[in-house]
Amino acid sequence: MSVTVCLSPGTIAYPQGAGHLWAYLNWGLSLRAVGCRVLWLEDVGGMLASGSVGEATAAADTLDAALTRFGLPGALSVTDFRGDTVPADLGAGHLSLGDVTEASDLLLDFTYQAPASVVGRFRRSALVDLDPGLLQIGMDRGDLRVAPHDMYFTIGETVGTPAACFPDGGVAWQYSPPPVYLPAWEVSPLPQAGPFTTVTNWWGEWILIGDETVDNEKRTAFLRLLDLPAKVSALLEIALTPDEYTLRTDGALLRKHGWTVRDAWAACGTPEGYRDYIRGSRGELSAAKASCARLANAWVSDRTVCYLASGRPAIVEHTGPSRILPEADGLLRFRDVDEAAAAITRVEADPAHHARAARALAEEHFDGERLVATVLERALP
Repeated sequence: MSVTVCLSPGTIAYPQGAGHLWAYLNWGLSLRAVGCRVLWLEDVGGMLASGSVGEATAAADTLDAALTRFGLPGALSVTDFRGDTVPADLGAGHLSLGDVTEASDLLLDFTYQAPASVVGRFRRSALVDLDPGLLQIGMDRGDLRVAPHDMYFTIGETVGTPAACFPDGGVAWQYSPPPVYLPAWEVSPLPQAGPFTTVTNWWGEWILIGDETVDNEKRTAFLRLLDLPAKVSALLEIALTPDEYTLRTDGALLRKHGWTVRDAWAACGTPEGYRDYIRGSRGELSAAKASCARLANAWVSDRTVCYLASGRPAIVEHTGPSRILPEADGLLRFRDVDEAAAAITRVEADPAHHARAARALAEEHFDGERLVATVLERALP
């Protein structure tokens, strides 16, 4: 008997966020590959509250077209988590909430915001945590009121274990690394003169960890690496979510110190463009938000696993002890700018070896088909 899985990822309001979309496409394509029918549920309530029906309709059409190009035609469903009726023009051509709840065997909820009135309509439901530590702290403090689910999965190795330095939010967590659909990220030759790159949001928020207020912006994390280009011979490039202020001020500062700065929406604003951008890179160089290091959650980015699957070595900031994340050969983790420089030098000394090791890591630990199969085994009795 075939299984129908509905994803609730929260991507519709960010049509230029191709990297954000790939975090869930890798789940959807992996589920399809193991024989599942995949449905894709999006909440349009926030868009309708702050914008027009026309804007929401255009965003839905953009998402629907992307899903169709990747082999998921007719998967999109739109609803309003506030309980309001979806306008006819917006809902036309897309599945309704009733359609997907009737058809689905399992809801994989990535948004944390689906109300109990929606989650409770599915036969089985599982929350999937992509923000380990922060989500549990929010649940524990009552800042996030997550609807009850049948199961709870997390990509944070320490979540719900004695090694965690944060609460569990009052539920039992099961670990699953972030999946990458390997056939969509085939290895291609390393460019001889390509840069180490990453794609990132720049601004963020201050957060409360215990009694301390912490700057959790990627901007702050990357500015600690400002002098890195002067320490290495490799080219370093960063694609930022654009706004005029950032590109004029911080963009100029980065360029002054030897970085290449790109407009992320122009450079990689479609799923295909994002994939091409990663494949055009020599590897990844990326900082992590302060919360990942402070909470020691052993977090690894869904973006990083795409680099690894493409045979692109990743040099990323340390996020705590890990059972599966190495600190050499394909994925090197650093704690400061000097360690980052040493890691780049090490990769450049034998790039072919590190490229092979990167793909091997993806196959061993992040193979989407294997990972979603284990999630299904645990989530469906």
